[in-house]
Amino acid sequence: MKIYVVPLLAAISFVAAVGWTYSVRPRHEPTLPAAPPPESTSDKTIAAVGLVEPESEHIELSCAVSGMVTSLYVKAGDRVSKGQRLFAVDDRDLIADRGVKQAALGAARAKVRKLEEAPRPEEVSPAEAKVAEAEALLADARVQMNLIEGIEDPRAVKREDVERRRLNFQAAAARLEQAKRDLALLTAGTWAPDLEIARAELAQAAAAVRQDEINLERLTVTAPVDGTILQNNVRPGQFAQCGAVAEPLMVVGGGTSVHVRADIDENDAWRVTPGAAAVAHVRGNSAITYPLAFVRLEPYVVPKKSLTGNATERVDTRVLQVIYRITSSAPKVFDGQQMDVYINRARERRP
Repeated sequence: MKIYVVPLLAAISFVAAVGWTYSVRPRHEPTLPAAPPPESTSDKTIAAVGLVEPESEHIELSCAVSGMVTSLYVKAGDRVSKGQRLFAVDDRDLIADRGVKQAALGAARAKVRKLEEAPRPEEVSPAEAKVAEAEALLADARVQMNLIEGIEDPRAVKREDVERRRLNFQAAAARLEQAKRDLALLTAGTWAPDLEIARAELAQAAAAVRQDEINLERLTVTAPVDGTILQNNVRPGQFAQCGAVAEPLMVVGGGTSVHVRADIDENDAWRVTPGAAAVAHVRGNSAITYPLAFVRLEPYVVPKKSLTGNATERVDTRVLQVIYRITSSAPKVFDGQQMDVYINRARERRP
């Protein structure tokens, strides 16, 4: 019996092992994509990767002056008009400096007005009175001189007294002439060069105030075009760095239409016909398609940036960029979204 039992147990164990192995083997069931991939309708089309962008392209905003953000007036998704305030940087130091310069401007303006309105009526009357006084003193000196000169006997008066009265008469005449000249100088008004200097100082003070006002305007970033805030990386209290930065402070898109920037492989660039129509498929649902109208072709071939993630994709490829406009009135796409583009009427390869 042992001769038959052992082979039988071995056979049973073998069958059981084979059955268990078969039952636990991995099953590779085919998986279907959520949506069928887009297919070209003709062998004469060119496939390209499209990127949705606004009509004005993406406008990456920065600030003219670095500083702490004190005010934020918009958020992502808001519609803005050209010149509308977006955010502002701390301006307290410039406001204080502008106050000092405005005071200097007021002083310069008052100085010019004073020189332009000269002479004051209150200043003319005293000057005229001095002229009248000098005339009276001159008349008195003339009378005294005539009296002493009219004495016939030279022994009756000293020669010294005669000369003194003559000198008094000459001094009175000189004082009258001085009073008349002072009156003429006063009534002539301000000297033209003095007025020009005062006006130049006024213009300099006004320019200093205007400089601060311009610097204050530069601290408030405004919308360059009518459009939409696509991205906002500004927060109140953060330090905004001006110039070229890795992450823009804000991204604005303007225009009324939606564009698609199609990247065409450099190997197919020679087949592109300017003005050719195209069609774009939405990724994830190839049934949604949008006809495209040619806008322009950018003749400079650039390195490829939009990657599909395919393992066999080359990253050192250069691409020709063609801009198309979605002709639908209200396409359900978002800025930065990738689309599959097929361009019609391509040239045929010839030997």
